[in-house]
Amino acid sequence: MPYLRVLTFAFVALLSFGVITPATAQVVEGEEHCVVNVKSTDALNVRAKSNANSKVVTTLRYGECGVVVTGPCKGSWCPIEDGHDAGWVNRKYISMVSPALYCVSGVGAGDRLNVRAFPSPGSRVVTVLSRHQCDIAFLPYAVGSWQKVRAEGYEGWVNRKYVSGQ
Repeated sequence: MPYLRVLTFAFVALLSFGVITPATAQVVEGEEHCVVNVKSTDALNVRAKSNANSKVVTTLRYGECGVVVTGPCKGSWCPIEDGHDAGWVNRKYISMVSPALYCVSGVGAGDRLNVRAFPSPGSRVVTVLSRHQCDIAFLPYAVGSWQKVRAEGYEGWVNRKYVSGQ
């Protein structure tokens, strides 16, 4: 398994530096994914079979995470489960969540890192992380210098300059 961990870390590093975008991100069997590349006014169809003409089992919103790829993909179609329903989605609409390999860094003594609701310094603070907090996962969304993360059960946005790999 060390080989898989190294590959996963390399993938996450490339994703976080913008070398890989969610549209071309790797899909990994058994890992958690989020819905990407879907308009916020639309939804991703989860189909009964691995083709676009198959019956729609359920739909998933943009940004919805917790989607697990349950087996090998067939071409551009991957079997998924979201905790309630199972079916098939086109791989270009899902992207893997990074393992929790990141830590707060560059935050001064006595200060904490704000996790914000939106990628803006004026956005509402969802939670704060201590300057030694680790176990931060990168979600597959970035806007400029802002990265969407999951830590301590919260999801929100942080400035990437304050988060580094373990």
